[in-house]
Amino acid sequence: MQVESRDDLIFKMPKVELHMHLDGSIKPETVLDLARITSIPLPVYERERLISYLRVDDHCGSLREYLNKFDFILPFLQSASALERTAYEAVEQTAEQNGRYVEVRFAPHLHTKMGLTLEEAIGSVVEGLKRGEQQFAVKAGAIVICMRHHSPELNRSVVEAAALFAGKGVAAVDLAGDEAAFPPEMFRNIFALAHKKGLPVTIHAGEAGGAGNVYEAVKHLGATRVGHGVRLKEDSAIFDYIQKRQVPLEMCPTSNIQTKAVPGWRVYPLREYFDRGLKVTVNTDNPSVSGTDLAREYRILAEQFKFSSKELAAIVLNGADAAFLGETEKAQLKRQIKAELSDLGIVV
Repeated sequence: MQVESRDDLIFKMPKVELHMHLDGSIKPETVLDLARITSIPLPVYERERLISYLRVDDHCGSLREYLNKFDFILPFLQSASALERTAYEAVEQTAEQNGRYVEVRFAPHLHTKMGLTLEEAIGSVVEGLKRGEQQFAVKAGAIVICMRHHSPELNRSVVEAAALFAGKGVAAVDLAGDEAAFPPEMFRNIFALAHKKGLPVTIHAGEAGGAGNVYEAVKHLGATRVGHGVRLKEDSAIFDYIQKRQVPLEMCPTSNIQTKAVPGWRVYPLREYFDRGLKVTVNTDNPSVSGTDLAREYRILAEQFKFSSKELAAIVLNGADAAFLGETEKAQLKRQIKAELSDLGIVV
């Protein structure tokens, strides 16, 4: 009998994606199509050559440099049809990696430059996710982002628009952007409004800023999940606070290395966090910008940190448990994943 390779097993494992940006997941062939439709000129018109305009290279020096790639991408995502298509394709990409659940996040205001309203932008993404759900049997939800550099008035309008879709495709709201320049305490009122509207909250924190930002996100912004959180270990008291409350971390290994949230794999803290009982999850962040996919992220854990298949399965189940789903849907997702893992010989 042929013995299945580790990489084959990792690929076949059911997976969960909690941290995937819509604009960071756009496929190069989609950019080529949208350029033709919109008549926006491109520097090159061959798929392989276009990739370098979408993807960071090994010399990316910071989060700010990483975020510059989105300046190239965003002009192509200014119509309802483009948003709907890209959302649908995000679900498709998840399905291709044997994902069973995905949350796709985006900042709707960034997609209103050609006249879309916030509600139209959100509705288009939700529609694409729903079409992807039906086509690929992958459960999907949208996370609506407030941007750190936007005005309080604008971010309030984003939360108000997201609330119109609560329970109708929008799973939560988020805060993203330049963490170092705009710390989370500046946004307490915005996320107080989100809680008033009944919207769950996840916050990008502990990526370009320290552990104090993670504490602020959870304690004062009411985040029940934290995006990245790689710098949590810089403060032992805050680490213990997050561990005791079992706040899930949406870690994105390849992206975290590229943005210099940590200087290299040798000091990447995911193995330490897992061993010390933090609820870690593994995600792609921006598969097109980072040049990655969900199976590749799990292979990195096996290669760099010697995670066993059973430990990888535990991380998948962390993701299912952290999903912004109702308890009935969450229990169903976890049962499905456990059954598929069992079929692969992985009992958790």
